[in-house]
This record gives sequence, C-alpha cells and structure tokens, in this order.
Amino acid sequence: MENGAQILDFNMDDGMLDGIPAMERILKMAGADPQIAAVPFMIDSSKWEILHAGLKVCQGKCIVNSISLKGGEEEFLEQANIIKRFGAAVIVMAFDEEGQATSIEGKVDISRRAYKLLTEKVGIKPHDIIFDLNILTIATGLEEHNAYAVNFIEATKLIKAEMPEVHISGGLSNLSFSFRGANNLRESMHSVFLYHAIKAGMDMAIVNAGALPIYDEIDAELRDLLEKVVLNTDPSVISALLEVA
Repeated sequence: MENGAQILDFNMDDGMLDGIPAMERILKMAGADPQIAAVPFMIDSSKWEILHAGLKVCQGKCIVNSISLKGGEEEFLEQANIIKRFGAAVIVMAFDEEGQATSIEGKVDISRRAYKLLTEKVGIKPHDIIFDLNILTIATGLEEHNAYAVNFIEATKLIKAEMPEVHISGGLSNLSFSFRGANNLRESMHSVFLYHAIKAGMDMAIVNAGALPIYDEIDAELRDLLEKVVLNTDPSVISALLEVA
C-alpha cells in the first residue's frame, strides 16, 4: 500500500494451508487494522468454498476473484447470486465450458455472455463487474502465443466500447513467464504492456506496485524491442530479447 497498491489481494491457496480457516483468519486480522482496511480487499481463490467463507467475514464492499462459466451457467448464476447478496463486486474470468479464451473474439464473446447473465438474471450493476481477459505468456518460441498480449489489448477496446461501465483486469506476471529470473526485463515488459492496455481501457491489474518502472524511463532500445514483442509487430525480435535476458 505504501508503494501505491489500491486494492489488497488475499490468496490462501497453498498445499500447506487449510484454506478456509486461513482466509477467515487473515481477513479478520487485516480488517481489524485501520491502516490496512483503508483499501478494498480482494478475496482470491480457485475454490468457491474459500471465496464463500471469505465473503462471510469481510467487512465493507470487497471483490471476489473469481468466477467463470467453466462449470456452466447454472453454477455461475448460483455463485453470482450469493456474491450479489453480500454486496461484493466480482471478477469474471474469460473462461467457459470450452476452455480459456485466447482470441479477441473468444474474450469478447464470453464477456458479452457473462454480462448478459449477470445484469439481466442476477441484477448485478455493470460497475460491479470486472472482466479478467487472461493475460497469457508471450515470446515462448511458439508462434501461436505471439499475439496473446495484443489480443488482450484489442479485446479490451471492444468490450469497453460495448459495455462502458465494466472494468478490465488481469494478472500481469503471466505475461513474462518466458523470462523467469530476469526480473528487470520482466518489469519493463509489464510497464510497456500496461502503457498500451491502460490506453485501451484496462482499469486494474495484479502487480508488484513498487517494482514497475516508468515507461519513459526504460532504456529506449529495450523499450523498442518490448513494444514489438508486446504488440506483435515483429516476432523476429524475440531472439534479440533473449540476448538481453
């Protein structure tokens, strides 16, 4: 928070933890501290029972991360109704019964379908809907992965034009998994991606708030390489980026 985080994400998904009591305990501890409770809490888990337990102990308006159409519409609506009853906002993953959306069309179609269900059948306000459009790893060496970042950016533009009150989010670290260990390079890649994604309408991301370099302060040569990789204008520069890494 001192470094600029505006939401705190709580995730207790770990093999060594009993997720439900761990989530309940940390949310109670954080909620009792006025300095920490000054920002909204995001309850983050891949398990619905942990999210539900967190909702029961979270003070004020929180954000649930996340639900999706992966298990079908009936499960999606059931979970969304519980979230609405607790007054929370909700992150919806671009994931349906067919799997994770990677194309622009897939991201937009799933978001449109979820939006219709949430607003018309559950009654959740558009401004309480946050779409996570899947920030996926680029520069892996596989050609089909090269467009993942620009697909996110283009899908964001389309969704914001069609559903202007919703928010767009994503887990930023996924983008640069190809360069694990080269932290300076990874943070610069994140900054370049955010520069373009925010202009397209992205509102929030899971980031290390104190570690992001300022776009204009990134070395010009490196920034040029990263722009070409993120926007997929010249895939041949990936080899040059590997040398930098």
